[in-house]
Amino acid sequence: MIVVDRVCRWFFRFGRNRFVPGRHLTDHQMRLYMKFRQTNPTTVAAAKASISIATAYRIEKEPKLPSQKAPRGRRRTDPLADIFDAEVVPMLQTAAGLRPIAIFEEMLRRHPELGGGVHRTLERRIRAWRAVHGEDQEVIFRQVQVPGRMGLSDFTDMGHAGISIAGQLLDHRLYHFRLAYSGFEHDGAVLFEIGAPYLADLVHDQPFPTD
Repeated sequence: MIVVDRVCRWFFRFGRNRFVPGRHLTDHQMRLYMKFRQTNPTTVAAAKASISIATAYRIEKEPKLPSQKAPRGRRRTDPLADIFDAEVVPMLQTAAGLRPIAIFEEMLRRHPELGGGVHRTLERRIRAWRAVHGEDQEVIFRQVQVPGRMGLSDFTDMGHAGISIAGQLLDHRLYHFRLAYSGFEHDGAVLFEIGAPYLADLVHDQPFPTD
């Protein structure tokens, strides 16, 4: 156990950010750690639960699930709190096509104390604002079909048609198959539940187009 503990300490020392790249702790990881901690030292239990040693020590001090903790607020004041609604939003409303970099440069001219660190934050705020309050964007679903790539099939229950043979009601479905690119179609009656092999036999002998 001592050897394993040393290996885990070496692993966390030289591969710290490769194993746990700053992600938030989950309830599942914490439960795993608490389970492994019953029979393993801190470093081994942390490695098995895919968390860092620092996180493991925080769990030791406060064994409360992340979902049970109150949401953590901002660690520092919002530099755009007094600027975005008062100055940026009116600019966006007046000129819908205004680029974020132009707004950023104007804000720096008006408020030199902001600095370049708010550039990305401002871009995210502008993007979020435009998603809710901006102009409607065109939504295009391009339909580009490639030969031999897609076929469409469906079934129609024919019970309502009341078709009968020799006085006996024919319980069947109508199978319809179509190639998306060429438009080739084929249909046939199906008298029972079928699978993929039967569907292949149903259209196997059909003269598929070659274009």
